[in-house]
Amino acid sequence: MPSVIMSDAELWKELMQNNEKAFSLLFKRYYPVLMNYGKSITTHHYMVGDCIQDVFADVWNYRMNLQQPGSVKAYLLAGLRKRIARKLERDRIFTNSTGIEQIEFTAYFTVLDRMVIDEELTRQTEYLNTLINQLPPRQKEALYLRYHQHLSIEEIAETLQMNYQSATNLLHRAIKQLRNSWNVENPHFLCLLAFLCISPM
Repeated sequence: MPSVIMSDAELWKELMQNNEKAFSLLFKRYYPVLMNYGKSITTHHYMVGDCIQDVFADVWNYRMNLQQPGSVKAYLLAGLRKRIARKLERDRIFTNSTGIEQIEFTAYFTVLDRMVIDEELTRQTEYLNTLINQLPPRQKEALYLRYHQHLSIEEIAETLQMNYQSATNLLHRAIKQLRNSWNVENPHFLCLLAFLCISPM
């Protein structure tokens, strides 16, 4: 019987075998994650919940034909991104709304103060936060997926619908731009990214 301690892969396998409990557990596990991500890639927050429902409806309806994804999390994030993109594209036909590739990524990076005790480290982390928020939306989204959602390069590529090298280059450009904006060499530069918590605006 499925439980909350089962892995994503185990739950996925169970739902492919018509286990509604496994499906429900996956939904509960990832609904908050998907909601935060969806609100970051569209200002039309009213549509995010519906898109999430649509993603999971497709998962259940086509469960018999699904394959085991390498990453359930990346699969669901990518599914939500594509669903929102389709809705935005459809709306753009009738209105002047913006497509998903032109929108601003609106997640706001904030400092996890409870993890930062040292005053100087706090200052450096806040400065890094400012620099991240000045990055192009696509780079900011890649950092969000890497350091907040803890996705691998492969999973980021799947989510953003690009190849592995393009995802690697995107992250490399983001980190290089941050390093170039950082006035002094800091051996803890990448570690500081771990002190950032990203929340939808």
